[in-house]
Amino acid sequence: MKKLQVWISACRLRTLPLSISGAIVGSGVAYSMGLFNLTVFVFTILTTLSFQILSNLANDYGDGVKGTDNENRIGPERALQSGIISPKQMRNAIIVNVIICLLLVLALVYQAFGADQFITSSVFIVLGVLAIIAAIKYTIGASAYGYKALGDIMVFLFFGWLSVLGTYFLYSKEIDFLMLLPASAIGLLSAGVLNLNNMRDFESDKLSDKHTLAGYLGLKNARNYHLTLILTAMVLMLLYFELSPQNISIWVIMIGFIPLFIHLSIFYKVASPKGYDPQLKVLALSTFLLALIFGACHILI
Repeated sequence: MKKLQVWISACRLRTLPLSISGAIVGSGVAYSMGLFNLTVFVFTILTTLSFQILSNLANDYGDGVKGTDNENRIGPERALQSGIISPKQMRNAIIVNVIICLLLVLALVYQAFGADQFITSSVFIVLGVLAIIAAIKYTIGASAYGYKALGDIMVFLFFGWLSVLGTYFLYSKEIDFLMLLPASAIGLLSAGVLNLNNMRDFESDKLSDKHTLAGYLGLKNARNYHLTLILTAMVLMLLYFELSPQNISIWVIMIGFIPLFIHLSIFYKVASPKGYDPQLKVLALSTFLLALIFGACHILI
C-alpha cells in the first residue's frame, strides 16, 4: 500500500488539471463553431494526461539520479528520493508510459484525420514524439533543458501554443491566429506555475547546480517576473474576447480572474521560499478554472 501511494504521488496529481487547460480552451472554441467531436476530445484529454504523467515520472527520475531531490529541497518528498522506488523501477515506468503516449497519439491522430490526410497525420505524430522527448529531456541527461533555464519557454510553448492551437486544429483542420491570444495566456500562466516551483527550490537548485530562470533573475526579479506573467495572461484573455466574433460578454471571463488576483495578493505576502509551495496548486487550479469558464462561455453562447 505504501508503494502504491508513492507511485500515485510520483504522478503528481495536482499538476494534471493544469495540463488539460489548453485542450479545454481549444475544444471550447471548436464547439462554438460546430466542430466539436467527443471522441477526439476524449483522446485529446487522455493523450495530454499521459504526456504530463510521463513528464512527472521523468522529472522524478532525472532530479533523483542527479541528487537534486535531497534533504535541502522544500517540496514534497519524491519517489526516488524516498528510496521506496528504485531508479530501475522508475525507468521501466517511464518506458511503459512512453508506449502508452505513442499509442494514444496514434489513436488521436486517426480519430481526427482518418487514413486519408497522410501529411497532416504525420505532422501531428511528429509533434507527439517531440512532446514525449520534451517531457523526458526536461531533467534527464547531461543536456537536460530544465537545468539550463529553458523550462519556462518550453512550458509556454507546449502547455500554451501547442496545446490550444493543436487541439483546435484537430477539430477544425485550420489555424486561427486569433487563438494565439488565449493560447499565450494559458502558456504564461503555466510558466507561472513553473516559476513558483523554481522560486520554492531557489536555494536547493543552486546547491545542486540546477540553473533555472528564477535562479538567474534572483528572487526579487523572479517575483516581478511572476506578476508580469499573470497580468499579461489576463490582458491577452481580455483582448481575445474584445476581438472575438463570438457574442460573449467580456465580464464573464473576468470572473475567472478573481482567483488569480487572490493568488497574487497571497503571493506578495510570502516571506520564505516554503510559502510558495501551496501556491503551486492554487495557480494551477486557478488556470484550470479560467479554462473551464473560457470553454463554458463558448459552449453556452
